[in-house]
Amino acid sequence: MSHKQLPPEFYQLMEDLQAVDFVLVELTLYLDTHPNDMDAIKQFNEFAKKRKRLKKQIEQIYGPLQQFGNSYVGYPWNWDDTPWPWQI
Repeated sequence: MSHKQLPPEFYQLMEDLQAVDFVLVELTLYLDTHPNDMDAIKQFNEFAKKRKRLKKQIEQIYGPLQQFGNSYVGYPWNWDDTPWPWQI
């Protein structure tokens, strides 16, 4: 199955989302061992908000990113639209 070509802006947004996800994973690991670090908690919450905004921006333009009710879908059903995450 061939996938549609998306504009460079899509790939930049996805890269930004991946960077934010990386920060959130690292902060989660840090906070597991430093649960009282208020600065890290604030930073985590800032990046969580940033992730929510990025996800919303991407989905409004390009369609859903996550299944199982974590993302809304369009009509017609658009889960089979490419590229899929492993094709990026």
